[in-house]
Amino acid sequence: MSTEHIRNFCIIAHIDHGKSTLADRLLEKTHTISSREFRHQMLDDMDLERERGITIKASAVALKLVRNGKEYQLNLIDTPGHVDFNYEVSRSLGACEGALLLVDSSQGVEAQTVANAYLAMEHNLTIIPVISKLDLPQSRPDEVLVEMEKTLGIDPHEALRVSAKTGEGVDAIFDAVIERIPPPKGIADAPLKALIFDSVYDEYRGVIIYLRIFDGSVKVGDEIYMMKTKSSFKVEEVGVFKPKMVVKDCLFAGEVGYCIANIKSLHDVKVGDTVTHNRERAAEALPGYRAPMPMVYCGVYPADNADFHLLREALERLSLNDSSFTFEPETSQALGFGFRCGFNINIVQTAPNVTYEILKTNKEVIRVDNPEKVPPVNEIEEFREPVVRASFVLPTEYVGTVMQFAEGRRGRYKSTDYLSEKRAILVYELPLAEIIFDFFDKMKSATRGYGTLDYDFIGYEPADLVKLDILVSEKRVDALSTIVHRKDAEIKGRKLVKKLKNEISRHLFEVVLQAAIGSRVIARESIRAIAKNVTAKCYGGDITRKRKLLEKQKEGKKRMKSVGNVEIPQKAFLSVLSVDE
Repeated sequence: MSTEHIRNFCIIAHIDHGKSTLADRLLEKTHTISSREFRHQMLDDMDLERERGITIKASAVALKLVRNGKEYQLNLIDTPGHVDFNYEVSRSLGACEGALLLVDSSQGVEAQTVANAYLAMEHNLTIIPVISKLDLPQSRPDEVLVEMEKTLGIDPHEALRVSAKTGEGVDAIFDAVIERIPPPKGIADAPLKALIFDSVYDEYRGVIIYLRIFDGSVKVGDEIYMMKTKSSFKVEEVGVFKPKMVVKDCLFAGEVGYCIANIKSLHDVKVGDTVTHNRERAAEALPGYRAPMPMVYCGVYPADNADFHLLREALERLSLNDSSFTFEPETSQALGFGFRCGFNINIVQTAPNVTYEILKTNKEVIRVDNPEKVPPVNEIEEFREPVVRASFVLPTEYVGTVMQFAEGRRGRYKSTDYLSEKRAILVYELPLAEIIFDFFDKMKSATRGYGTLDYDFIGYEPADLVKLDILVSEKRVDALSTIVHRKDAEIKGRKLVKKLKNEISRHLFEVVLQAAIGSRVIARESIRAIAKNVTAKCYGGDITRKRKLLEKQKEGKKRMKSVGNVEIPQKAFLSVLSVDE
């Protein structure tokens, strides 16, 4: 098929604005799936996606459409809307020339609407604004168009009005995609140049790579070469998604599809890599993607050390499916061998923490993703923490509540812009460590579910931080260590040992819990030993017999305390996060 008859586009929107429903309707209207095969959230294959009603992984599907006697191939990529999957969206945009910007006509412009729109603009995509959910009684499309014009500079006359649920206005989307989105540029007889925008692992077929062909073509039998990993493979199958994999003889310039090439090693595939022919290689690689910089880490350990290799395999597959996820081996004195990062094995996860920068007295700058790696106090000249620019879109009546909430998390006020009389965008700069756990949930509660949040990393700033250690029976538990602001250290230390006291079971000996900064203990709690009445059968007679039994029990508990191991449950490791509750 000529590239003139191909259109590559994606759907971008805030979470729950109707992306998956619209994708379902586009599939149905083009008869890509039969009514017998149809089910809601057709492109959401993961169990978690269907359970939660959200899109996590981007999905591609080829639609065929006839307009004015011409057959067109529309390659659609459905993207996630949640703030946590922003990198997944950026990868999908790199494979497209246009985007449908979907906005709920009842909820209006939200935080991720703005963020995703700017991402599309950065990729120079043609944006088609779409007002969705016209069938809702509370729909207010005219007000929403004013919000879009004010925040994004979108011409209200270019916006389409649809109801994916009823099918109203969906045909106009097809016409707009064909007329407004430019066809892909590609040279059919040039050396192969294809971008890997995603990949999955199949138990029986190995790694399946998702490709956007920019130049040339690829077919079964070709020997392909990965320009980044410098590995070559023989193509066994190529095809497109409809939405299931459908085998084709060849993939040509402008098309989006998949390739299977007997790739068994997970390390041979990198999302963003350029695929070319091994014999006739492209002169230069495609731009690919900016490598993500992990900012939040946690430790993951197998509950049974014998399962360590199973955990490694599971993490390798996860990193293949999500290139923004990285992991590296680490060792904990308390938990043994694990990794710093749905498994089919039982795991213990430590509390997540952000990455800090430390300027040492010898002027060396190091990055610390684990509190255990913090150098001694006398070697630290400056402690720096990551800061983000957070944008809240919320009803005006909650502006004061969110401002108070953000400032309680060490936030700095930047600006307030009003989208309308009832809605505003509030911007704060906040330490990343303050928002990684319960910030979003509490913000939702404070705004009764109407507030939304998006944030971008802006850099590292100096802060008065200290490492808070937890000692269990006078032994430091590295997996419970955390980095906190100095003014909060004593309060958090007291709350944490109280929490741990409730989470750790009683033993046959007394367990002492302590919070410390360096060598200074700032909080202490004790878990009483389980008492056994060894004199229960001693009634009457000489009192010395009872004393001997009690002394013997006392000596036994001393020995047990010196060699006994305290069992710390998973819940205790996560209690580090909830000390503010």
